Amino acid sequence: MRTHVVVLFKLVIVAYLLTCSKGVHDQLNEECIPLSRSCFPSDFIFGTASSAYQYEGAASEEYGKEPSIWDTFTKEHPEKIPGGSSGQVANDFYHRYKDDIRMMKKIGFESFRLSISWSRILPRGTISGGVNFDGINFYNNLIDDLLQNGIKPVVTLFHWDLPQALEDKYGGFLSPDIVDDYHNYANLCFAQYGDRVKHWTTFNEPYIFSTQGYESGVMAPGRCSDYAGNCPNGDSGTEPYKVVHHILLAHADVVDLYRKKFHPTQKGIIGLVETSQWAEPKFQTLESRKAAKRALEFMHGWVFDPIVFGDYPKIMRSLVGHRLPKFTDAQSELLKVLQMICMLISQSSTFWLVIYPKGIEDLVLYLKEKYNNPPLYITENGVVDTPDVKRGFLDTFIPNDWLVDDRVRIKYHHDHLWHLLNAIK
Repeated sequence: MRTHVVVLFKLVIVAYLLTCSKGVHDQLNEECIPLSRSCFPSDFIFGTASSAYQYEGAASEEYGKEPSIWDTFTKEHPEKIPGGSSGQVANDFYHRYKDDIRMMKKIGFESFRLSISWSRILPRGTISGGVNFDGINFYNNLIDDLLQNGIKPVVTLFHWDLPQALEDKYGGFLSPDIVDDYHNYANLCFAQYGDRVKHWTTFNEPYIFSTQGYESGVMAPGRCSDYAGNCPNGDSGTEPYKVVHHILLAHADVVDLYRKKFHPTQKGIIGLVETSQWAEPKFQTLESRKAAKRALEFMHGWVFDPIVFGDYPKIMRSLVGHRLPKFTDAQSELLKVLQMICMLISQSSTFWLVIYPKGIEDLVLYLKEKYNNPPLYITENGVVDTPDVKRGFLDTFIPNDWLVDDRVRIKYHHDHLWHLLNAIK
């Protein structure tokens, strides 16, 4: 793993005053007991992250923004959203960003990962449909304020909120037509903000977007087969593979655009963000080890293998068969020369992930070895606290007072940072 590791933690709390757990202690140098900023390389950056629909608010036409697929999804399927909430107001970041940036600076964050709402700057999804200059100016002002406060902007072009107009027009990412419209949208963003933004990511988590949006239907646009969930339309067996395929083609096209047209003067870097949970065999048997490897291939190999090697993993080709689209030779070559920016998640919530701090160490070393030691960025990591979640690494249920003093989150970040530091060493 290269020493220039940029880590952006969601709601990071670094536990400077805690002693590290036994076992990890023994692997690290004495000068890093207790854990402190000086333990990490000088170019290791601590930051925070969010996404447009989850925090901006200001989603009405009053601000020149037209609906995204998430606006539509939360309106038409409130039963699939805990509490029936939506992004109409959210955290009201659109109006409060200056105060929030002051807090980021006070905490000591050095970077902020944000996403641009496609339908805020192109309400109809296309240049011909009109540009919303209120939206253009919002992101200009936001980026300027971040830089004035010494915080690096890390900008994601697509964080799941496709303009509804494109979903209605041709099915969004189910159609190859998305590549051209995404190209024009990205070109506008690079032209408007690239003089100040030096870290770009094209897509956030194609794996989650495709499986949750087109396999189970629990996220926008809410498509799935009858056997998989309660959805009005969809095909869980084919659509997720089409969506990821078109995302990869759009990614390759836009990275090529950036490198040829904008990089010579803007000198930034660009890549793709993917979720990468770690998998351990349940039993020390050949079958369990194969199952763990297969899980990793279907989770991050699905996206990373084409970017690095030019095609999907062989196990996917074998098991998915004709449902898995094919790349042309030209598409494979375009994909293979691209950088990779990777999001690693090892967080816990009420049902879908468990806390395993050593997993982040195992995973970054696995990615280093499998994908030829690429530049690796951790763009998100965090933990959800609820009083009814059993924490395996604490062996107890969490009482309410623990949520108040944030004991679980402190231990979570402390242990993950120790294991990440161990991987660096």
